[in-house]
Amino acid sequence: MKELFPVKQVMGYIFSLVLTAVALSVYFLDMSFEVGLTILLVTAFIQAALQLVFFMHAGESTDKKAIYTNVYYGIAIALVTVFGTLLTLIWGYM
Repeated sequence: MKELFPVKQVMGYIFSLVLTAVALSVYFLDMSFEVGLTILLVTAFIQAALQLVFFMHAGESTDKKAIYTNVYYGIAIALVTVFGTLLTLIWGYM
């Protein structure tokens, strides 16, 4: 019976709830902008990694190397898009 209980998924869910509570504390504790933004960014990236590993089962398949390579590629494209947009629209470089 022990092997049928999804311990990893339950622990991932609990950790996800803790991260959500930490993110909500930014609003309720009225933190400064810099501290609040830092906490929100860190919890968001941890939450995304947690969702990928625990709930999307990225590390449990035989082609996990390809899955993680695609994730890294997606992150790289997202960063290039965001910083390219900032560079062009806000910082004034064309």
